[in-house]
Amino acid sequence: MPFNRWNDAETHGLSALELLAYRSRLLASDRSIVNIYGGNTSVKTVEMDHMGRPTRVLWVKGSGSDLATCTPKDFAGLKLEEVLPLLSRDSMSDEEMVAYLSRCQFEPNRPRQSIETLLHAFTPHPHVDHTHPDAIIALACAERGEAAAREVFGEAMVWAPYIRPGFALSKQIALALQANPRATCVVMGKHGLITWGADAKSAYDSAIEHIQRAEDALREAQRRMFTGVSVASPQLSAKARRCFAAQVMPALRGMATAGGRGIVTFDDSADVLAFLERADAETLSQVGAACPDHLVHTKRVPLFVRWNQQDVESLLHGLREGMRSYREQYTAYFQRYHTDPNVRMADPVPRVILVPGLGMFNTGRDYMQADVSRQLYHRAIAVMTQCTWIDRFTSLTEEEAFHVEYWPLELYKLTLRPPERELAGRVAFITGGASGIGRAIAHRLAQEGAHVVIADINEIGAQHVAEAISQANGQGRATFIRCDVTREEDVRHAFEHAALTYGGVDIIVNNAGIATSAPIEQTSLADWQRNMDILATGYFLVAREAFRMLKQQGNGGSLIFIVSKNAVVAGKNAAAYSAAKAAELHLARCLAEEGGASGIRVNSILPDAVLQGSTIWNSEWREARAMAYGIKPEELDAYYANRTTLKVNIFPEDVAEAALFFASARSAKITGAFLTVDGGVAGAYAR
Repeated sequence: MPFNRWNDAETHGLSALELLAYRSRLLASDRSIVNIYGGNTSVKTVEMDHMGRPTRVLWVKGSGSDLATCTPKDFAGLKLEEVLPLLSRDSMSDEEMVAYLSRCQFEPNRPRQSIETLLHAFTPHPHVDHTHPDAIIALACAERGEAAAREVFGEAMVWAPYIRPGFALSKQIALALQANPRATCVVMGKHGLITWGADAKSAYDSAIEHIQRAEDALREAQRRMFTGVSVASPQLSAKARRCFAAQVMPALRGMATAGGRGIVTFDDSADVLAFLERADAETLSQVGAACPDHLVHTKRVPLFVRWNQQDVESLLHGLREGMRSYREQYTAYFQRYHTDPNVRMADPVPRVILVPGLGMFNTGRDYMQADVSRQLYHRAIAVMTQCTWIDRFTSLTEEEAFHVEYWPLELYKLTLRPPERELAGRVAFITGGASGIGRAIAHRLAQEGAHVVIADINEIGAQHVAEAISQANGQGRATFIRCDVTREEDVRHAFEHAALTYGGVDIIVNNAGIATSAPIEQTSLADWQRNMDILATGYFLVAREAFRMLKQQGNGGSLIFIVSKNAVVAGKNAAAYSAAKAAELHLARCLAEEGGASGIRVNSILPDAVLQGSTIWNSEWREARAMAYGIKPEELDAYYANRTTLKVNIFPEDVAEAALFFASARSAKITGAFLTVDGGVAGAYAR
């Protein structure tokens, strides 16, 4: 049920453009009203131009922005007196329309106007909203859509049969409103709702009231249904669903991503499971998109995979066959309607994968894109479900869908994306990522586009790092998991978390650390064992799980061991630490030999005395190292800073640059190597 969120106190003193942004955010705060990145809103005002002349201006949503987060700068401004004469034209191509409107700008450096700008310009009201409410689209997608909508809104509604947005649709609606000046809304077949008002608040109220009427009518229709929809009984518990999903997601990611670049997410929320339990779920899902705005992000139909709900092999077989068939069918679909040699086929893999009894998988070039397809399919489920309360669900024809999916004006939005960074679509798994070197590597890889899993025994620290990365680089760019690398179950669970969050991993940074320092006669068996547990056994457990996942994905990968110069040039009074680090290094070189046939590269970094931001160098270690060098503990930092041959101190960020080299394609032909990061310290580098 839509909730009226208007607050007069929040709107006091706002300009017309600020009120437009406020109204837009309120509408989009409910995704059952406005799809993510969907809808458009406008206001017509009088502004003073650069010469001080009063000018009627249409402010309309800019292309590619999301109403939920919009601000005044996200709206394009056009001189209305230059736009309105277009209504007298008989026809106008999309290219002509875009070129013409680009000359009508009121202010420079504004976003490109919405595809549906003329719809707003031609609607004779000062405040206009175009939304995609679930309830309205459920009516608009019914086989008897106009009749169903008319039963709700009567003669107060103008019905616009589906045609693709642009000049023709805008003019059609304008003429219909001229013929019916008492209309209060327009319902567009298979598309959405247009409402308006004399001021911002009345426009918002009108949208909410019309949506409420549609929702009430649909609920009444559901109540009156004599027979319910046949629904199968769920067989798997939440724990079992996530276990199955974690086991197949790396393989699915390998099937669904080009060259291993991309993300797969999992959703087993209640509405998804309820929809998939319907006996007619597969039939409904293959009818077509619930709204044209979904197509770019969800494709025309999802992949629907049946399995026995008992074993992983049945599920993997269904996914493999389904993906193969989907690619073939999508390629044939493209070839049937493709006529422009300048338009290339999109990646022919599904954006939405439905598995009864399990849930929904979504794919995308990054987490945000996968999440957009997830959000939009939730809306599709709501539309299909509500539509079946009154009628048979229908959609665009296959050809209509193609011309929306490959519509040049829609494809233009994709060009607004920033260039992909070096590690775009990659997933990095970093142990000991809550501080020091691990934290620096996490931030550096994220800066280059990687999604990052922070695994650390310090869960709070890991959470802080993940939150900072997501804040700096975008929603969902990092996640965290508590992981004690000496515990086999913890390591397995951490990789399961990576699979359930992103679909798998590509870059594994074995970095968890400990530092002890004491003469051999003062080294306890517990200290020796602790070093071996974390630095040798822990690195083995992480590497073993990484190999398993990388081989499932089938796209190779990169393991990076953060070792130490002590692995090749042992440090004084550090036998346990140095021996464990030497074991690390040799393990890495063994794994380089073992992983080569699968495209798995394993390389090592050997830093020397990186103290900044580290939590492994405790007071006992500092006292022991100071004693070995004949200085006071408080003089240790200065000692390390000044003892280098080249007078260069080593920081975590220096090691992070080395990690980026091994994580990236720059080292694609290097494996089994080790790189020292030592600042030229005599004895620290390998000879």
